[in-house]
Amino acid sequence: MNEENESVCLNGSLMGRECFSNLEDIDVTADGSPVLRFLICLVYSVVCAAGLMGNLLVIFFIRVKQERKKSTVNLFVLNLAVTDLQFVLTLPFWAVDTALDFSWPFGDAMCKIILSVTVMNMYASVFFLTAMSVTRYCSVASALKSRTRQKSCPAKWTCAIIWTLATLATAPTSIFSTVSNVTGEKLCLLRFPGGQYWLAVYHIQKLLLGFVLPMSIVSISYVMLLRFVRNRTMKTSNPKRRCQVTKSITIVVLSFFLCWMPNHAITLWSVLVKLNVANWDKAYYIVHTYVFPLTVCLAHTNSCLNPIIYCLMRKEFRNKLRSLIHGG
Repeated sequence: MNEENESVCLNGSLMGRECFSNLEDIDVTADGSPVLRFLICLVYSVVCAAGLMGNLLVIFFIRVKQERKKSTVNLFVLNLAVTDLQFVLTLPFWAVDTALDFSWPFGDAMCKIILSVTVMNMYASVFFLTAMSVTRYCSVASALKSRTRQKSCPAKWTCAIIWTLATLATAPTSIFSTVSNVTGEKLCLLRFPGGQYWLAVYHIQKLLLGFVLPMSIVSISYVMLLRFVRNRTMKTSNPKRRCQVTKSITIVVLSFFLCWMPNHAITLWSVLVKLNVANWDKAYYIVHTYVFPLTVCLAHTNSCLNPIIYCLMRKEFRNKLRSLIHGG
């Protein structure tokens, strides 16, 4: 809902199939439940606070207190922290929007900026997670396979490519996001000239680029890494290390999948409805009104889980955090 505001809440009197037919770029109405709005605002506030603290700590450790050589993974972690930081900074705007029963008070320019920043950083975050999984496999495989170092694309160029791809993927959002008057309420939403069809295409792009392809690459990379580690020298030299690698990989894949899968599953349902493959019915209305906002909150939590998974689980970062707390 707040992720791209495709599912926008209107007055309860507009419930029904007629509303969906007339408002092509709006999925469903909502009953304006104050309890649901309060819960969403609370989650956004907690995620924003936790995400700010966690990602600022990561940036501080990597940039200010960097005590070891720069590595590709560290550069990706730094960029991931930056994109997640930008992502959580949009949450106060969506919290205010939610508190006002999804009435956008910040004007058309801010609608375009906040919506674009939200979507761009969603793509960038997922792309960096994917790049990190591929890099982790390549680095371990090349280190254990042979002593010769294989040349790869410089990390800075990879980061530049990722930011460029994320910007290009966000172009439809930047172009078609606008503040529209719907039944007297100003809503920040996407309005495509072609209505339902192009909105469905937009959703399909988000599903493929934001979940299906990255999840496939991440899963394949980590499965190959686990197989490689199991069959190589780690099994004889350090079984505890192998167990640790397996555990961290499992947590990474599960957190990524569990945070994003519910949101994308409902988005897929909405695509099927827009293309008239599935029917708009009471179940669809209930899920989009009450469940979809919670899946957006769950997806946002990935931004504060990332620094914990990628940094605070690493011994060197935990040691730095302890020394910082104890004034060392």
